[in-house]
Amino acid sequence: MNRKLKKIISVSTFLVAGLFHAQLSPTENYVSSKTYLSDPTQPNPKISETVQYFDGLGRPKQVVNVKASPSGKDVVTHIEYDAFGRQSKDYLPIPQPSTGNGAIVPNPLGNASSVYGAEKIYSEKVLEKSPLDRLQQQIQIGNDWTNKPVKFDYSANIASEVIKYTTTTIWENNATKSSIEYKGTYGASQLYKNTVTDEDGNKTIEFKNGRGQVVLVRKILNATENADTYYVYNEYNQLAWVIPPLLSKKKTWDLADQQALAYEYRYDARSRLVEKKLPGKGWEHMVYDKADRLVFTQDELMRAQNKWLFSKYDLFGRVIITGIVGGTHRSDMQNMVANNVIVENRNPPGFTKNGMSIQYTNNHFPYLETVLSVNYYDTYPLYSFNPTFPTSIQGEVVLTDNPSTSGGKSTKSFSVMSLIKNIENDNWTKNYTYYDTKGRVIGNHSINYLGGYTRTESKLDFTGVVQNTITKHKRLNTDTEKVITEVFTYDSQNRLLKQTHKVDGNPEEILVQNSYNELSQLQTKKVGGVSPTTPIQTIDYKYNIRGWMTKINDPSNLNGKLFGYEIKYNNPVLTTLAPAKYNGNIAEIDWKTSNDGILKRYAYHYDGLNRLLYGHYAEPLGTLPQADHFGESMEYDLNGNITHLYRNAKNPNGQAMQIDNLSYTYSGNRLTKVADTSQNIEGYHGGGNPIGYDNNGNMISHPDKGINSISYNFLNLPSEIKSNSGNSNAAITRYVYRADGVKVAKNYILGGTTKETQYLNGFQYDNSSASNVLASSPSLKFVPTSEGYFDFIKNKYIYNYTDHLGNVRLSYFNNGSSVEVLEENNYYPFGLKHEGYNILSGNPSYQYKYNRKELQENGLYDYGARFYMPDAVRWLSPDPLSEEFSDWTPYNYTFNNPLRFTDPDGNAPEDTVEDCCGHLKGFVLTMADNVMGTNFRNKYAENSQEYRNGVSNGHGASLVLSAAMAIDGTSSIGGGTTGLAISGSASGTGAGAIPGAVGATISGGAILKGTIELAGAGVILKNTTDHMKSDNGSNGDKKPYSKHRPSYAKGQVDAVWNNAKQKNGKVYDPNTGEELKWNKSQKPRQWDMGHKPGKEYRKLHKDYMDGKIPKTEFLKEYKDPKNYQPESKSANRSGKYEQR
Repeated sequence: MNRKLKKIISVSTFLVAGLFHAQLSPTENYVSSKTYLSDPTQPNPKISETVQYFDGLGRPKQVVNVKASPSGKDVVTHIEYDAFGRQSKDYLPIPQPSTGNGAIVPNPLGNASSVYGAEKIYSEKVLEKSPLDRLQQQIQIGNDWTNKPVKFDYSANIASEVIKYTTTTIWENNATKSSIEYKGTYGASQLYKNTVTDEDGNKTIEFKNGRGQVVLVRKILNATENADTYYVYNEYNQLAWVIPPLLSKKKTWDLADQQALAYEYRYDARSRLVEKKLPGKGWEHMVYDKADRLVFTQDELMRAQNKWLFSKYDLFGRVIITGIVGGTHRSDMQNMVANNVIVENRNPPGFTKNGMSIQYTNNHFPYLETVLSVNYYDTYPLYSFNPTFPTSIQGEVVLTDNPSTSGGKSTKSFSVMSLIKNIENDNWTKNYTYYDTKGRVIGNHSINYLGGYTRTESKLDFTGVVQNTITKHKRLNTDTEKVITEVFTYDSQNRLLKQTHKVDGNPEEILVQNSYNELSQLQTKKVGGVSPTTPIQTIDYKYNIRGWMTKINDPSNLNGKLFGYEIKYNNPVLTTLAPAKYNGNIAEIDWKTSNDGILKRYAYHYDGLNRLLYGHYAEPLGTLPQADHFGESMEYDLNGNITHLYRNAKNPNGQAMQIDNLSYTYSGNRLTKVADTSQNIEGYHGGGNPIGYDNNGNMISHPDKGINSISYNFLNLPSEIKSNSGNSNAAITRYVYRADGVKVAKNYILGGTTKETQYLNGFQYDNSSASNVLASSPSLKFVPTSEGYFDFIKNKYIYNYTDHLGNVRLSYFNNGSSVEVLEENNYYPFGLKHEGYNILSGNPSYQYKYNRKELQENGLYDYGARFYMPDAVRWLSPDPLSEEFSDWTPYNYTFNNPLRFTDPDGNAPEDTVEDCCGHLKGFVLTMADNVMGTNFRNKYAENSQEYRNGVSNGHGASLVLSAAMAIDGTSSIGGGTTGLAISGSASGTGAGAIPGAVGATISGGAILKGTIELAGAGVILKNTTDHMKSDNGSNGDKKPYSKHRPSYAKGQVDAVWNNAKQKNGKVYDPNTGEELKWNKSQKPRQWDMGHKPGKEYRKLHKDYMDGKIPKTEFLKEYKDPKNYQPESKSANRSGKYEQR
């Protein structure tokens, strides 16, 4: 086998030898690869080279990334195996002191101490001492984690440990209807039981039945209480019920509890989900056409109006028209389309609706009440308002819909234009997308609802990296055009070195100059200024061995800087208040600003579900270091609803005073009343008044906050909020959204005056003035940059210091003679702003603060998909993706762990700590799944490419493990059969009967060992292949992506980024116009994979989950780079720009 491998490798090496600059080791087996990062036909092209060396058994033993470090040195990853051929250690990459041009490094660990110090630089897997090699412990990198492993345990349930629910299913209204019954408990050993214990001892137990269905997920809160989520399947093996912890605790319940807390699902005869009931919401209905595509959807509020949202498709299954249509019962709507494939064709005459000519046929259910969006593919439609089509953008030929003009290529299959109506009126936004001849997006032109436009043009390099971007903008078509030019400079491995920004004819500003350590982590960032040698701030970053950020500057010694910030995980100072955390939770945070020079600290404590119990505030060097001036503590029910909240503030005498002592009352998960015994007007205002909701679970009144009424549109976004401003005048806030959920305008009416704010692709206008006298028409206030924003009123760049959560902590600018601090914000753990110190004027037009979300006049934060109340720590509306997190209240904020998680758009929390080391997490959980047959990698998945890569590598390692076991097992069986053959031969000669018998006995033992090994290998192989099929979408199983997203395809993220590059090489958020940056060495990625209009994941996933499209089509669409566009995290996660 070794000789064959060597021959194959040698041939491949010979074929590519002439192409490589690397000095490869001629005596080694290797595979080398080269990726050109710039045009290879030009002198000195940029190259990314990797050489993988193999041992005599064909196993990888060393990976060399040639000249990959920022200083141009080789980076080597060492691979080793134990005595059984298992890769039980995973080493961190080690930058070498010099470059060997790809040659194998004889002592790859020799330079480890100079990079990592005395830290342990490998993680360890403790494997079960059996042929199954099941993972028992995962010990992370770092000395401090040596005795803090993640533990895995495999067993069966014991008697009375798990409640047994069954269903009785009947047929009603052409759908299943499953009643649920309590049937005692499961008997011993009827369920598989798999337990994961994290580094801090927190346990999660998963129980599965013989069909592999998850029956129960149990999280251990403490010694006496668990949070149990049950999954109940009907007689057809369809998920019929999900019972969250607060309901499962009751075992049996009444109808009111059921409607308030349970998830219920009903299916039609084709197993398509047609009705569902989520906690605290009315029933939602779905209708499909003959091709199983979702055509109509309706929630409880629309049902009261006899209205349905609809989608129409073209011949290729692409959504072309969405809108609202009248209709009655679900069964009637289903009968109307059941025998039809809902397809419309391009038809230039078309029809007119809501003031827009729609160039499609209108054959199916033609009596449309409202058209909300129209998508065009393949060819650009002819409209009188079309902008002049560019023949080239920054020197690149623009792809047309005529192959004869583009070298045989065309825009066929591409999305070329979309029309999106405002919900509140019949004004439309028209979006155009332009491609180069490689099919990469190089231009966007958006005509806003006022008639102006935002146009972006990008210059892409050979691999699609943006070199520069030009953005042109007008609010009205008659306005003077604003031009923003951005230029990006990269090193040999495409790490961002410098970004410049220029507005109109102003001097070019250097936004950032980045430098990196040898691990490619961002080490220093110089911010601002017009000269490279005189930045207005230099920001330093530090990380621990796990790659988790630990410092932004040094709060113990600002050394002339404006802000310092330190994050402590396993090394807190106040250990009695904040025990050391090893699982990624943050134990302590220190910070200091130049405004007062006072070192401030929060110490954090968590429960067994990783929920924050309190944040203890301290000023370590103050006269009252532990006064807890701004402390905040919480208590929860099993669903994560806050039951009590306590909050302090500093009184005028410098002492801590309690400003909130809140008790919460609920109906299910709905907060119905808050009582405040502190009776303090600060913090949470009022108390004791009833809180109202509509049938979609949206809060419609909150008298405590002076909110008399809230009206919502069909996207469950607030369209009008009427408030009592505290005097005789009522304040009214009205919002205008596009049909894709993008907020385009806000009108705040108070005392007969109206402040209007307009949001146009990142350019923000309002009619306020410095004198507080309202101007007659909105004026341009600012446009965001990667480091803050450009203030058009000051004609200056404003820079933001943000913490690890993206919270804006300090805003500053160069006032011409010095650096001036404009604003300082410090927050309680859940986002309420500290008051009473370091108060500065700020910028009334720029209200982006906590999580960089916009603070509204009524104290709410707009996250995009929902609005958040930082004083009550609640969302106004339930989570649109609550089914993904069914063990939590749909109103929870960031799993009640706001130091570790953010919620970028109001849809789903994101881990800000583990995102940096997702590869290891994905690898460990995947190995556990493949050995145990569990589903931890999906249950605890994170939406990062590193995590997905870890999953992929875990599958690969599992295949190697199963193969090794199979080889060993085959050898054992082979040895056994050889013994039997010898015995038979001896018997045949009449001699050696006793040796033959002994030989047979020995052979039987070897066969038994081999059979066990082969069985173990078979189990691992089956689990791995099944999981790989599930992860890759090739096995046809039902809904494998119900609770996690698939991985991106190889190169997909790069393709999306490269496609979006403008002529100037820059990438802009197509929604906000914000310039995006991507430093590939910095984790997490600085931008999001946003979905293009009509290609939103929410809808794609819903179509798949509802049975409208098969898994193959779901994955095809999900992995197609053409369906994505780079977006800023704030824009993407706000949900404002997502079509619903």
